[in-house]
Amino acid sequence: MFNFIIRRLLLLIPVLLVVAVIAFLSTHIMPGDPVIMILGDFAPPEKIAAMRLQLGLDKPLYVQFVIWAQHILCGDMGHSLFLNQPVTQAIIGRVEPTLLLALIGQSLGILIGVPLGILAAVKHRTWIDQGSIGISLIGISMPSFWLALLLIMVFSVRLHILPSSGYIPLAEAGFGTIKYLILPGVTLGFMQSAIIARMTRSSMLDILNQDYIRTARAKGLSEKVVVLRHALRNALIPVVTVIGFSMAVLLGGTWIVETLFNIPGTGALAITAIMRRDYPIIQGSMIFTAGIYVLVNLLVDISYAIINPRIKYG
Repeated sequence: MFNFIIRRLLLLIPVLLVVAVIAFLSTHIMPGDPVIMILGDFAPPEKIAAMRLQLGLDKPLYVQFVIWAQHILCGDMGHSLFLNQPVTQAIIGRVEPTLLLALIGQSLGILIGVPLGILAAVKHRTWIDQGSIGISLIGISMPSFWLALLLIMVFSVRLHILPSSGYIPLAEAGFGTIKYLILPGVTLGFMQSAIIARMTRSSMLDILNQDYIRTARAKGLSEKVVVLRHALRNALIPVVTVIGFSMAVLLGGTWIVETLFNIPGTGALAITAIMRRDYPIIQGSMIFTAGIYVLVNLLVDISYAIINPRIKYG
């Protein structure tokens, strides 16, 4: 296991290298000029030239990449063009709301999706199964912005129970911060529960038809023991894969939901950077997201051996 983890961590290097190249090139291919965005359309040519020199944009593209890559290797992702702070500091400052929102959304998704998927599989071809399929289809098909606006309309505008937008850090509001994350968390949780429920149902149906499940029932084991101890544990691997992938997506930044609810997370930071052509923030956000994906995938792979001890890593 230890050797496997080391190998996977070493694979992080070429993955991040490829992401770095893509991040650098994609930001320079994007339409728009960050110098014009900073100085305005009517800035004098001499000021534009001076700003290009200051930002290093006057150099050839390959030279800019070499200089940028050297800074990245030293842990310096540059300085934001608009926030007047280092990129690393800007991203770290936005991690808290994104992390809390991801944990709430994913927790709701697991708590709803896994039991719903198990129930649908056990009650296969009944109204319960059909109902769970219908709920899953609604959750997968419903646009997140539409559900978010619906929740705001009901719980903020009509009932005045929860805030419609904004965020107060944990250091200032303590547990009061949670009330700002309930509506966006439910928005994400409903979508995640639909995906998890479908995968759990599909995986459980495959396992419940296996011979060893019939043998367990023939031995007189209760249905609860058969389903939860024998079937669910073997059905969890594809479910954990989906949970890990969706968690990586949420940690990378839930752009639409954060923007709608005005939550200052990493997703909202990336959206603002794209609109402003803030190249350093865009590049840093891409590298940050790629790193999360790789680390989450590593944790998912390790969890396989915990769920099923028969899995061995060479």
